[in-house]
Amino acid sequence: MIIDHDGLVVRAPPWVSIRDIELALTERAEWVVKTLLEWRGRDREAFPAEWREGAALLYQGRPLTLALFPARKKKIAADLLHLTILHPDPHDEREIAPQVKLSSARTQWGSCNHRGEIRLHWRLVQLPPRIADYVVAHEVAHLVELNHSPRFWALVDSLLPGHDEARRELDALTPLLG
Repeated sequence: MIIDHDGLVVRAPPWVSIRDIELALTERAEWVVKTLLEWRGRDREAFPAEWREGAALLYQGRPLTLALFPARKKKIAADLLHLTILHPDPHDEREIAPQVKLSSARTQWGSCNHRGEIRLHWRLVQLPPRIADYVVAHEVAHLVELNHSPRFWALVDSLLPGHDEARRELDALTPLLG
């Protein structure tokens, strides 16, 4: 289920029955209504699609203007008004932070595979830190438990106690990925 400015979209594999889809919608009805109402008041421009000089974007929940500068060392810094990226070639669209694998997945904020590779969506920098921290804790926990078992959730809770609120807020923000 994806909710955005255009409303609710339900996608399911061909083998899932209409009855199962209806049941899932019924079970999540409260969330669907609440999220549709939240989207009604959202600004479409809060999450711009382009990294370009002067672009308005959110960084840790705060609105900033993007500034790009050539530099010898790579560095990312934020002040009250700007997100500054220092990079040898600021217009090079390849990796800006090579130590981190960035993603632009349409439905995931992060992922971890069996090789221990973690990918984080670049839009995490736009979220309040406690929500981004939840995504990181979630993916780090997958390094130990590559599933969503009770042991996995206990591990997430040990890394970020009280993560449930951040998880709920993140669920509401997931449609912004696409």
